[in-house]
Amino acid sequence: MGAGKRGLLAAAVTVVCAVTVLAAPGTAFAAPTPTPAPTPSASPSVAPDKDLEAVREKLDGLYHAAAVATDQYNAAEEAADQQSAAIVALAKKIVKGQERLAELKKRAGAAAAAQYRSGGLPDEAQLMLSDDPEDFLNGAGRVLQGQRATKGLLEELTRTQEDLEQYADDASAQWEKLEANRKAKAAAKKKVKQQIAAAEELESKLEKKEKERLARLEQEAAYKAQSTWLDSGILDEINGKASAQGKKAVEYATSQIGKPYEWGAEGPGSYDCSGLTSQAWASAGQPIPRTSQEQWKQLKKIDIKDMRPGDLIIYNSDASHVAMYIGDGAIVHAPRPGRTVTIAGAGSMPILAVVRPDA
Repeated sequence: MGAGKRGLLAAAVTVVCAVTVLAAPGTAFAAPTPTPAPTPSASPSVAPDKDLEAVREKLDGLYHAAAVATDQYNAAEEAADQQSAAIVALAKKIVKGQERLAELKKRAGAAAAAQYRSGGLPDEAQLMLSDDPEDFLNGAGRVLQGQRATKGLLEELTRTQEDLEQYADDASAQWEKLEANRKAKAAAKKKVKQQIAAAEELESKLEKKEKERLARLEQEAAYKAQSTWLDSGILDEINGKASAQGKKAVEYATSQIGKPYEWGAEGPGSYDCSGLTSQAWASAGQPIPRTSQEQWKQLKKIDIKDMRPGDLIIYNSDASHVAMYIGDGAIVHAPRPGRTVTIAGAGSMPILAVVRPDA
């Protein structure tokens, strides 16, 4: 790593450590302070590290499951919103179509009434009874125009009726999808709550010193992962400069630091991971998908060495977490329930891909 980058990184580490102390996993880059050896006065009730490590792994699993379910909830909610909008648009088309159909039927009725007033004879029959050549020729033109108008009227009536039937079918299909997504949303919501409740129950059983030691273990695990990532020399290759939109997105995301994580939230008071990144880019004038999985699927993938501030890093093999790269090997993200929006090491979690919203 270049001396300049190391200096910037060290400064960032100092600030982060000073502010967060024992914050969420991956909230600091510097090595955690070694745990002092137990003294005779230490509480014998503190669980051994191996037991706390098992707790940490279980908590990670529970919160990961909650993150997956949160993504499912957000996806179902987004789809339901889109389907609701589609149903409203179809309803408006149906109303307009019904008005048009009524108008066409009125015109058809007027034509039938005119024919009745002329003695019930069609225009063609009346034309054949004319002896005046000029009247015949003028009448022939009117008959031809009338035939075309009648044909056009009937064709438009048919098209309008067919359109109304299609709108009704489309609306019915959207209703079915909407109901399915409402069920999926409810199921995901239930799963999120169950996983978070299980994690909170597990944490509630820990003594104060065990919680402090657990936080230190989380910090150590994040530091180890970040150190391994930095030791690969990757940061020496990352020299990308933020785009104008990227700068705006970073400014938005970092201004949310300290706000609580809340699953399903998109601000302004709280966020989940993809709620933070999607709102940050929306503030920069670039709408992106709502969920981390869709951000991974739909946005352009970038090599890590080409990463620049504002790009999004997708984590875990199932794309269940997302953060925003802010430079110098750091990210800003909303970690998990019980945490706040914070700065962390870009390599403190397993990277799946880097994507660029404004590619």
